[in-house]
Amino acid sequence: MPTLEQKQDYFAGHFNAMASPCEILIDTTDEVIARQITSIAENEAKRIEHKLSRYRENNIIHQINSGNKVTVDDETARLLDYADKLFELSDGLFDITAGVLRRAWQFDGSNNVPEQADIDFLLPLVGWKKIQWENPDITLPAGMEIDLGGIGKEYAVDRTAKLVQLFFDKQDHNQQQVSVLLNFGGDIAVLTPKNHPGRSWTIGIDTGIDGDAVVGSKNNTHTLIALTAGAVATSGDSRRFLIKDDIRYGHILDPRTGWPVKNAPASVTVATETCTDAGMLSTLALLHGSEAETFLNEQGVDHWLRW
Repeated sequence: MPTLEQKQDYFAGHFNAMASPCEILIDTTDEVIARQITSIAENEAKRIEHKLSRYRENNIIHQINSGNKVTVDDETARLLDYADKLFELSDGLFDITAGVLRRAWQFDGSNNVPEQADIDFLLPLVGWKKIQWENPDITLPAGMEIDLGGIGKEYAVDRTAKLVQLFFDKQDHNQQQVSVLLNFGGDIAVLTPKNHPGRSWTIGIDTGIDGDAVVGSKNNTHTLIALTAGAVATSGDSRRFLIKDDIRYGHILDPRTGWPVKNAPASVTVATETCTDAGMLSTLALLHGSEAETFLNEQGVDHWLRW
């Protein structure tokens, strides 16, 4: 069950989903409204987790990964089409079949870097183009699997934002919409009341335990973002990495080599209109390694990098 905490002039709802702490900030002193919004958020986050988690054995992802031909529902089809688009736009860098490499890589902060032979054994099981996908039917070759974790949490944020907006749209016109911040494990979206500027929520960028400076497209020193609308997502290795012989290996893997991307930033934060786009751009930037800043500049989005 979610918990609800009253602050000075707003409520904070809390629950866990998708292996992450989730927080909902609601700019109201109306506890009924706050509980309703928190319930909407928890229900949608857990629905998507149950449906798309690769760790469950009773959902559509498990059926697909079994290797049999599966006819998917419209929601799953849209996500697979999106993954296909990202694969093409990234020249194969964004590949939802690369999750199989986790059998070799365990990013637990230790020095357990796998042998090349272990990676070579798995690479034949990586490659989106090896999959038969013709909407709405998908078939995976034996041993391959897909993992939508790279887009699932951001998608959940955007879906929840739509449901919260729908909740307000259905309210009596005398009930004013309030500003709401959705935070699913660091993937964030803010809904602003219509025809009203709303609250400016202050978001802190995780700079890592070493305290390195954050650099960005607008300000090279600030680590706080004031957000009144839109979304923010961060990708990085501050919590998932290996260190061996003074070399740090981040968890973002190049699906073509099976090894962590070289010379990538420690973290990338992107602000855009939707959380799905912010998460996609932050991940693609990491996959561009030393060219991450150039890539983001070309996209024309606000961003913050830590090297």
